[in-house]
This record gives sequence, C-alpha cells and structure tokens, in this order.
Amino acid sequence: MIVALIAACEIGFWVLLAAGLSARYLLRMPRLGLGLLLCEPLLEVVLLVATALDLRNGAEPDWTHGLAALYLGYTVGHGHRTVKWLDGHAAHRLGGAPPPQGPPRYGMPRARHEGRVWLGTLLGAVVATVLLQLAIWYVDDPSRVTSLEGWRFVAWRAAGIHGLIALSYWIWPRKAPAGEPEERFEKERAHR
Repeated sequence: MIVALIAACEIGFWVLLAAGLSARYLLRMPRLGLGLLLCEPLLEVVLLVATALDLRNGAEPDWTHGLAALYLGYTVGHGHRTVKWLDGHAAHRLGGAPPPQGPPRYGMPRARHEGRVWLGTLLGAVVATVLLQLAIWYVDDPSRVTSLEGWRFVAWRAAGIHGLIALSYWIWPRKAPAGEPEERFEKERAHR
C-alpha cells in the first residue's frame, strides 16, 4: 500500500505542477495556478499520515516505510527548487518571459551552486532521519525496526556521496574556456 501511495504522490506532484503552471501561464489565472502549486505539500502530508496509520495498525515496518521517509525528505530538500526551476521554464515557454539562466558552469560560482544543491540533500537526509527515528520510537519494538534503522544509513550515504561530488567542484573547479572569463558567469548570476 505504501509503495502505491508513494507512486500516487509522485504522479500527483507532477499533475498538480502541470495544472498549476498551465493555469498560471496558459489560462492566465495566476491565483488559481498558485493555489494548485500550494496544494502539492498536502500530498506529502497524506503520505506521512498514511505511513503513520499503517504502522499504528500493526504493519510490519519494512523498506516501504523507509522509502516513504526518504521520499518525504527529498521533497522537503529539493521540491522547492524543482518547482522554481520548472516555473522559470514554463514562464519562458508559455508566458513569453526570457529564458531562465542555468547554473553557472565554471569555477567557484559553480562550486557554490553545487554546495547549495548539496545543502538540499543534507536537509532531506535530516528530515528522513527524523521521520525514521519517530517511526522507530512509535513502533517501540527493537526486533521490528531494523529495516527502518538501515534506511537512516541509506539517507546519510546518499548525502555523503552527494557531498563528495559537491566538494570535488571546490577542489577541482572547472576552468572557463579561453575567451570566456569566469567573472562573466558570476555577474550573470548576480543579475537574477
């Protein structure tokens, strides 16, 4: 049941996102679009409540509950940036706005960008860990929660791997091609 609910929440996320952006830019109804976009966090609340009820009703804690915690953590850590990125592209394609600028490509501006993205992953790992720990306390049976304890390691392993990748941009910053000064990209980012 939990896996189906995670899939339904993911599908619902994209449906609400498409509906919100369509209402905002195609129908020229920005308030309706904003209202639809603001409904997206309700999907995560539904998933959280359903997972808690599933555990309360005696379900054996397993990988589905751990996956739900990681999904919720990812949504908290990266959901806003995903919506903002898609909104910029929709504004360009559907609303006539200038094309959104991508992340910086070179040097320390790229390293700072990667660091900010990693902070989203770190926040997601923290949220997932808190949710998993609450579930462990809620079940309150050490023999039944080993699966949930393992998912904490998965969350922190993902954050660690992503952190190493982000750190590599700081240690070995990519150089701008000849004729394209790195400062140009920093100035472009400052104008946003």
